[in-house]
Amino acid sequence: MNTPVGHRIWAIPEGYIPGQSTGPAPEFTSHETACILNAGDNEANIEITIYYTDKDPVGPYNVKVPAKRTAHLRFNSLKDPEEIPRDTDYASVIKSDVPIVVQYTRLDSRQSENALLTTMAYPVG
Repeated sequence: MNTPVGHRIWAIPEGYIPGQSTGPAPEFTSHETACILNAGDNEANIEITIYYTDKDPVGPYNVKVPAKRTAHLRFNSLKDPEEIPRDTDYASVIKSDVPIVVQYTRLDSRQSENALLTTMAYPVG
């Protein structure tokens, strides 16, 4: 692909991982996901920083997405430098060394009637 697709910095101002789930795991575990598209010719080296209402930011969480690939990264799976707490408001900034596209999704399965929310992240630059 000759024309880069996406941006290098994305913001997701809304974040919240429910602490409870119904249904079989891992499919119906309540979670948040950053769906990342790297349509370019080079691997994307990504840093994620998590922001909280009542404490200092945490990060970076380092992720790689190969060239011409997609990754669906569950925020529940981020462990280093620390796990993201459940039932806690947070926001995230995703920075990449190459242009990427980021979509945000939440599965809330606290009730048997599941809710799925998805939206595009905000492209900063």
